[in-house]
Amino acid sequence: MSPWATSTRPTRAVETVDYLIVGAGSAGCVLADRLTEDGKHSVLVLEYGGSDRSPWIQMPSALSIPMNMARYDWRYYTEPEPHLNGRRLHTPRGKVLGGSSSINGLVYVRGNPLDFERWEAEGAGGWSYQDVLPYFKRAERRAEGGDEYRGGDGPLETRRGLLSNPLHAAWLEAGRQAGYALTPDMNGFQQEGFGHLDMT
Repeated sequence: MSPWATSTRPTRAVETVDYLIVGAGSAGCVLADRLTEDGKHSVLVLEYGGSDRSPWIQMPSALSIPMNMARYDWRYYTEPEPHLNGRRLHTPRGKVLGGSSSINGLVYVRGNPLDFERWEAEGAGGWSYQDVLPYFKRAERRAEGGDEYRGGDGPLETRRGLLSNPLHAAWLEAGRQAGYALTPDMNGFQQEGFGHLDMT
């Protein structure tokens, strides 16, 4: 993912920069790239975690390993869940270059449109889903092509997940039988429901 991630130490002293970004996760790295693409601004990105060069991170099928290692995961847990007999659920968050995107098995899921609408309703002007949708599209190059909701020529390659096995098919059917919608595109018009996830 990060061919330039060869050192976790700065190679020279930096006294001033135009922008300081804390966190080299998906958002921080994209923001740094956008701010420097015209060559006019200097950016310093600070990341607490180390390199993403571990074979456990580079092998998507091993996703359960780095998301359970303190070296790569912040070890956050939910509050006790009353409907789960007080259990606290692990919520993996990446502590590594690339952030959580480095430990999520290449899954690509956008935030739900209703979350963006709620943020704007609570005073975050310019954060409605229609406001942020052009940025999602600009970032994405979908293998199946762009449309009203999906980008077709951005830097991030995405594609519909190709997982096909009897357990996944049974899971989809169980969701349908329970009354949930089956959605053909988890990042398109109808995000809520059961379906195939997109991958990067």
